[in-house]
Amino acid sequence: MTPNYTNVHLKFKLDGLNYKYEDLMEIAYSYVKEGFPYQQELGNFLLDWLDDKDYVIAKTSGSTGKPKKIKIKKQAMVNSAIATGDFFNLYPGSKVLHCLPSNFIAGKMMIVRAIVLGLELDMVGPTGLPQIDYEKDYEFCAFTPLQLKNFAKYLKCIKTVIVGGGRVSKPIIDSIKDKKPVVYETYGMTETVSHIAVKKLNNFSDSENIETSYFKAFPDVSVSQDDRGCLVVNAPHLSDEIIITNDVVEIHSQNEFQWLGRSDNVINSGGIKFFPEVIEKKLRCKIDEEFFIASKLDDALGEKLILVLESKENNLDASIFDCLDKYEKPKEIIAIPNFKLTASGKIHRRNTLEALNI
Repeated sequence: MTPNYTNVHLKFKLDGLNYKYEDLMEIAYSYVKEGFPYQQELGNFLLDWLDDKDYVIAKTSGSTGKPKKIKIKKQAMVNSAIATGDFFNLYPGSKVLHCLPSNFIAGKMMIVRAIVLGLELDMVGPTGLPQIDYEKDYEFCAFTPLQLKNFAKYLKCIKTVIVGGGRVSKPIIDSIKDKKPVVYETYGMTETVSHIAVKKLNNFSDSENIETSYFKAFPDVSVSQDDRGCLVVNAPHLSDEIIITNDVVEIHSQNEFQWLGRSDNVINSGGIKFFPEVIEKKLRCKIDEEFFIASKLDDALGEKLILVLESKENNLDASIFDCLDKYEKPKEIIAIPNFKLTASGKIHRRNTLEALNI
């Protein structure tokens, strides 16, 4: 029988203490009133989870537009938790680490997984380098790319790691290549109730490698494309409606796909369409600073490719573009000291470009 969102697993623990359903309301009020900011976020979510509504309100990240609030069915969150638990073999009593903000879907789902699956959840502040007890071993943890980068040398205490919420750069992938835990990049969004597909980033078998590692959808999730080439997600256990994304993909099998980029980011220069994310992938191992590919209006080309660099000055050598095809090479490099970010810490391309009057 599928658990209901009103159930709290008997083995659920938070920071070493066992809580029943009626106890959670008390601890939620305590966190909201007296806790650290990250505990207040947890308390607010628990109050929402324990109310008499069958949904919670969640915020989208705002990476491609203005953040918005949407309703998510609590039972859909339970179903998502079960799918994650099945895929990663999480069982009652598994120790998991929570170091994400609880006001976004990824953080909310860490809590729901613990409540539903009976996990022992240790919670720490969502900092760039989570401060944990390194003597403890954990079965599972979710990181942002920045956290994974900073935490790479401590990964031996975690069995399985998922990373999402932003680009996982080549230097980060290289830093986990020989690490013990299996690390997966996730694909998902608020509308899909966290991740619905994962891609392996390390610990490959002899027949696998990073170049042929594609996103693999969870069971009960089917993927297809619309006439724009964008991903369409059908996940009845998570959403009553088919979810049409703006993510351009290449389908490799019934449940595998490769992410190419956002349709809203496509650049048409001289009649040729470019996906900034494809060009960025080629340059990741060449540029240490944060950067992204964008465009400016151009009389001859309509739009011309530019590279926007997070730096006080342009210190890039033109030779780094030798790895690009002829027409992929940026026509201009623009440096800006600090990128504009979304509330969840992703690069906000549009706001950054507006700051440059582009």
